[in-house]
Amino acid sequence: MIDYVGVIAIILFYLVILFIGVWAGRKTDKAKQGIGEQTEEVMLAGRNIGTLVGIFTMTATWVGGAYINGTAEALYNGGLVRCQAPIGYALSLVLGGVLFARKMRDEGYITMLDPFQIKYGQRVGGLMFFPALLGEIFWSAAILSALGATLSVILNINMTVSVIISALIAVFYTFTGGLYAVAYTDVVQLFCIFIGLWVCIPAALLQDKTTDLSRNVGDWIGEIGGFREKSLWVDRMLLLVFGGIPWQVYFQRVLSSKTSSGAQKLSFVAGIGCIMMAIPPALIGVIARNTDWRLTEYSPWGNGTKSQHIPADQTNMVVPLVFQYLTPKWVSFIGLGAVSAAVMSSADSSVLSAASMFAHNIWKLTIRPHASEKEVIVVMRFSIIVVGGLATVMALTINSIYGLWYLCADLVYVILFPQLLLVMYFKRSNTYGSLCGYAVGLLLRLSGGEPLLHFPAIIHYPMYDVETGTQYFPFKTMSMIASLYCCVAISLTTLYLFKSGILSPKYDVLNCVVNAPILDSWRTDSSADGYELQCELRDFNATEDSIRELLGA
Repeated sequence: MIDYVGVIAIILFYLVILFIGVWAGRKTDKAKQGIGEQTEEVMLAGRNIGTLVGIFTMTATWVGGAYINGTAEALYNGGLVRCQAPIGYALSLVLGGVLFARKMRDEGYITMLDPFQIKYGQRVGGLMFFPALLGEIFWSAAILSALGATLSVILNINMTVSVIISALIAVFYTFTGGLYAVAYTDVVQLFCIFIGLWVCIPAALLQDKTTDLSRNVGDWIGEIGGFREKSLWVDRMLLLVFGGIPWQVYFQRVLSSKTSSGAQKLSFVAGIGCIMMAIPPALIGVIARNTDWRLTEYSPWGNGTKSQHIPADQTNMVVPLVFQYLTPKWVSFIGLGAVSAAVMSSADSSVLSAASMFAHNIWKLTIRPHASEKEVIVVMRFSIIVVGGLATVMALTINSIYGLWYLCADLVYVILFPQLLLVMYFKRSNTYGSLCGYAVGLLLRLSGGEPLLHFPAIIHYPMYDVETGTQYFPFKTMSMIASLYCCVAISLTTLYLFKSGILSPKYDVLNCVVNAPILDSWRTDSSADGYELQCELRDFNATEDSIRELLGA
């Protein structure tokens, strides 16, 4: 039976979030008065996000429904040592601040893909859009799916209805207010997450179904296992740390910061925030692990049969199960509000990030270079609806949505991280190296298979488990290093071959080594803090270095 009191409480919470989103969106309206609506106002809040709001929105974006549910599930299944996401993502934020935040903000980029298209050309740089886009869409779908499952457990309502309503609200205020709406709702949502989860923990501990957590510390701390498990653990940790950096949802906050130093600060402090926000769901996982579920009303199979432990196929529901069966009803509603806030704070950010990349990097820089600001904004808002719709449909129809997201996250790590590192730090990289590194990373990652998608492994690396299809060898990190090496090697090789005259300039078909394009015009767009070099060439965007060589020739 539907819990109507809980439904009313969630509706009120959603109305508050919607009101805040619409109110914050009015800041965009005020900013554009008299000058027309600008891309940076909607996508980057006019680069006017202060450090404090930036820290809140950065932390809230990472602490999504999947982050909360996944942390609790990891603690329940494998103990503290197997709960890698909080530490991994925190380190990724810190390293992102050290390596990229200041450089990207100083350059005045609008999206993460800008340096690729400036250096490698519009179309080649656009290739980086696909893993980034798929990662954002599948991430949004995964967290919407987590919300639907939580609502169905606690309120007994239809999962489809709850997911659609949640997605509509997030899409609506993102559509109307852009990053301003997303950032200010993130502040409120982060408070809801923190307070909601901490209210539930003492309530869950104050009943007699859970043993003293200090009695079996070794059990909930857990252990990694033998050499194979340690190898897999290291591979996953490196993926979280370095694969957590090249996401537009992160760089959107970095690039919206008022200053480059502020961009670094929000990265560092948000890393600490991610660790702090992982404590409540971790404790919920420990509580669930130390609970005798036979003493509750929980029936895993719905036929009255009870189990001491949560079955393996239901451990992803640890958080809603603790709310439902170990806390009073009013407390479970508060916890549900926390999960709902976590989901919406991540879903709106991912939708806006994907739409921004398409409108700016694909539509503006690749398809219609002379599109007006108004046209780009219209395309971005249309993209928000499309991306939100796709994420909602996938959340409701694809059972293995988490498997799809894991695969895309792997591609971000294997392909985008080495590419981003080189485009920012290796001046000799060129389009040939970028394309080869992209292809090698993609092929090596796909050849390893994906058990969650029942995608068979073409290559059986050392320590491969035939029965489970698990690659214990750190082949994801190997694929990333191979992609990095290939990009460097091919770039240096082609540079040597063309510069030394071994290869004729006519073979420089991508016009990126010796056949530098003829410069038709040169202008500096100073609409952002910093500068953006825009070169109108016959059919190619030259790099700044290529232009300087031409002018000096």
